[in-house]
Amino acid sequence: MSLDKWDKRFLDLARHIATWSKDQSTQVGCVIVKGKNKVVSLGYNGPPAGVNDEFRDRAQKLLRTLHAEDNAILSAKEALDGCTAFVTHAPCSNCTARLIQSGIIRVVFPQPDTEFIQRWYDSYTESLAMFNEVGVKLEVVL
Repeated sequence: MSLDKWDKRFLDLARHIATWSKDQSTQVGCVIVKGKNKVVSLGYNGPPAGVNDEFRDRAQKLLRTLHAEDNAILSAKEALDGCTAFVTHAPCSNCTARLIQSGIIRVVFPQPDTEFIQRWYDSYTESLAMFNEVGVKLEVVL
């Protein structure tokens, strides 16, 4: 799918925001936009504000990390009804539920690679099913 220049800018911005994450293995960014070009919130994956970001192991990291979509939704200072989310990775099923519940009507993310789909198959397929069920427009960028 081909994106217009603003969509490309917002996906590039999400990629930049992802670099703010201190996660060594996966850096994810999310930009939420209202209308054609009003950024209403940003988020990246990491622990809640004030929580130590030095983890003893992967298990603790997973228990303490908010996803980029969570941080963007929680940081928004206005309602997200009708907004678009630009995300650097396909949203997991939990983030999908939150995006839907917050009123997001369009989600843009890059086509996941084979390894991602194999690793997160159940979550990915549930996400696609939920988005489809409620009519959220998906734009998967090649």
